[in-house]
Amino acid sequence: MSTTLILPTGAQGQAELSLTPRGRRVLRVAGVVLLVLVALLGGRAVAGTPSAPISVDTYTVSAGESLWAIASAYTAPHEDVRDTVTELVDLNGLAGSSVQAGEQILVPAG
Repeated sequence: MSTTLILPTGAQGQAELSLTPRGRRVLRVAGVVLLVLVALLGGRAVAGTPSAPISVDTYTVSAGESLWAIASAYTAPHEDVRDTVTELVDLNGLAGSSVQAGEQILVPAG
């Protein structure tokens, strides 16, 4: 069985493109691989599961205070302050790690 595609080439005529048996096999295998990938990955959710809710308090930033200093007060001795800074940035939707005096931010309760 021969598959022939006719492609227009303008006013001069038509050009034929024929697939060889090997070309047809390659297309079939590529189609099967694509279907398998869609079946395996297509059913997965893109978003992660919601994290467990945490209790928070409101904290008012004092003059000269940095997010690092605030995070240090809320970091357990065996934990990394950088992780707490990242948590505070995420929790408050901050663009960076700078805070202004008088600004109110959310901090973990406890």
